[in-house]
Amino acid sequence: MPVVLDPDAAAVYKAFQEAGRPAYETLTALEARDYYRAARVVSNPEPPALESSKPHAIPAPHGTIPARIYTPNTLRKKDGLAPCLVFFHGGGWVIGDLDTHEVVCQKLAHEGELIVISIDYRLAPEHRFPAAVDDAVTATRWVAANAGDLGIDGERLIVGGDSAGGNLAAVVALTARDGGPKLAAQLLIYPATDFSRKHPSHREPETSILLTHSVIRWFRDHYLNGAADIHDWRASPARAQNLAGLPPAYVLTAGADPLRDEGDEYAERLRQAGVPVTYKHFPGQFHGFFTMGRLFNQANIAVTEISAWLKTLG
Repeated sequence: MPVVLDPDAAAVYKAFQEAGRPAYETLTALEARDYYRAARVVSNPEPPALESSKPHAIPAPHGTIPARIYTPNTLRKKDGLAPCLVFFHGGGWVIGDLDTHEVVCQKLAHEGELIVISIDYRLAPEHRFPAAVDDAVTATRWVAANAGDLGIDGERLIVGGDSAGGNLAAVVALTARDGGPKLAAQLLIYPATDFSRKHPSHREPETSILLTHSVIRWFRDHYLNGAADIHDWRASPARAQNLAGLPPAYVLTAGADPLRDEGDEYAERLRQAGVPVTYKHFPGQFHGFFTMGRLFNQANIAVTEISAWLKTLG
């Protein structure tokens, strides 16, 4: 069925077109980061009040990984410890940072009543695959190892992210299944799961909105070292042969999104492997809407529904 944008999504897309904003693939990575960062001012919703937002430096073999710890005013504590979501931002492994996803992390912390730790993993092309994966795994293991000191319940540790961050969360979940730490769940918001780009949604004209088919290629070429990386499950988690034993998943997809079909397929493979899956589809929205709560009420609804799911985990 042809994708029909919701009225608000159609209006925002029209405004983007009329603004004459340059396509990311016509820019350098540094220029694209600046444009993406500036866009948050007009698209991010108002942040909730939190108890604290603190910077942190996570030790890593190459030095440190910047992070930000969000603590809400109300926490779901058990024996003095709270659940924690380790969050990886989107941006095609090339753009995005702690600031671009600050408000959505704040909202998840506030509505989910849990600690959120946002991870500023290394970006391509300066740091190509698997640098982002290494940082995501290192950060998650550090949080688990230091959970008590952070006020975190190690039994309620969740990984999540949007787009490229959803990819990293899926890869971390696979890594943790086989080598620890034990995770309570994985939150995959329109995740990139398969670099083959073989799904129909990668060819439909109506999915080439903001995250266009050409900019996906630009992200891929910046992130990967060559064709061989496409087949590595750490780049394409859908290439993992066995998904059994993974933690419960929440998978969100959007109708006008090139990543729609691979997210849907990954959710179905998880189900077939016996993994509990909560699946939510927003048929009239495009990729990236989740962080745009000032423009789309559907984004705020998504945060609220995800937060309710997080609470069901304990």
